[in-house]
Amino acid sequence: MRIPLSIAILFCFIGESRAQNKLANQETRFNIFSDGKLPYSAEKPVESWNINDSLALIPAYDLYCEWNTERIHPYKEDLRNMKDTVPLVLVYDSCDFVPPYVGRKSSDFGYRRYRYHYGVDVKLYRGEQVKAAFEGVVRIAQYDGDYGRVVVLRHENGLETLYAHLSKLKVKEGDKVEAGDLVGLGGNTGRSTGSHLHFEIRYKGEPINPNTIIEWETGYLCQDTLMLNKEHFQYLIEVRKRKYHKIRSGDTLSGIARRYGTSVRNLCRLNGIRSTTTLRIGRTLRYN
Repeated sequence: MRIPLSIAILFCFIGESRAQNKLANQETRFNIFSDGKLPYSAEKPVESWNINDSLALIPAYDLYCEWNTERIHPYKEDLRNMKDTVPLVLVYDSCDFVPPYVGRKSSDFGYRRYRYHYGVDVKLYRGEQVKAAFEGVVRIAQYDGDYGRVVVLRHENGLETLYAHLSKLKVKEGDKVEAGDLVGLGGNTGRSTGSHLHFEIRYKGEPINPNTIIEWETGYLCQDTLMLNKEHFQYLIEVRKRKYHKIRSGDTLSGIARRYGTSVRNLCRLNGIRSTTTLRIGRTLRYN
């Protein structure tokens, strides 16, 4: 059956209008600091912003009591001995969750060679869309030496999700996003060897295995409510027994070995390197 030309043109017009409206909504996304106010700080109070503004506009402000838009990991909590079980509602409805990207994992949560990998890497191509997993507010949208272009969202239940190695940021700090909103485009920025999405989930700064929440190859949510307790953080007991040295200008393997009472041979064994390996400033070396 042939569709009359006038009807076909009408359908095209409607489809184009909807696409333009969606794009316009993204470009005019609500920003909690749109009036130029700055977040309330106990150290530097701002008259135009008070604690009530923070509680009303910043997700889980009563839990964190801060809103840091400069440091990706500003918290100093230790949840290895968490005493209570905290029920964290992830979704109330099916539209409350959208997978950031559906694809094959290229690197999992856990030890990766000689260091712990606190997230999941999902293979994607440069320019592919990365979406917000849950509704939240953008706390971080910046470039970082390790994460590359990175976005951190804080959610009402206290979780924070991190999206790293993006080629382009599509949000800015303070933006309010819904589940499924575009936060960035896939890339290979920062400390990365190939285009992929590095995704983390944290609570009060402590990493949670994303595989307990998201099934990556299907894009399904594993559970509607996460019953968070100390068992989610027991892996940190072993991880934090290991000690690391951050490489500075002028450091040598022999100097680092002397400083920590070990040998160059042991440093090489622990870090999978050779005695002739060039030390890169800012990287870390395990010494015990």
